[in-house]
Amino acid sequence: MPHAQIGDLELEYETFGDQSMPPLLLVMGLAYQMIEWDERVCRLLAERGFWVIRYDNRDVGLSTKMDHLGVPDLLAALAGNPVPPGCAR
Repeated sequence: MPHAQIGDLELEYETFGDQSMPPLLLVMGLAYQMIEWDERVCRLLAERGFWVIRYDNRDVGLSTKMDHLGVPDLLAALAGNPVPPGCAR
């Protein structure tokens, strides 16, 4: 499976269709793998003229796991008080 490398981070992805067509990036959301996008849907979108890209978010699936940073405080981030990765409250 192909992956994009940014520094030490690798994001696994899969594409469907012709790369010369307009790209359609499927974003599932926090903590979901690319396989949550049904392959039949990806193929259907590709048949409709898109170059479809689905990917594993960081920390799930085949993408890089960053366990050494600890668990982020999502409630604080939603409240507008994000804590830098790796910092405990």
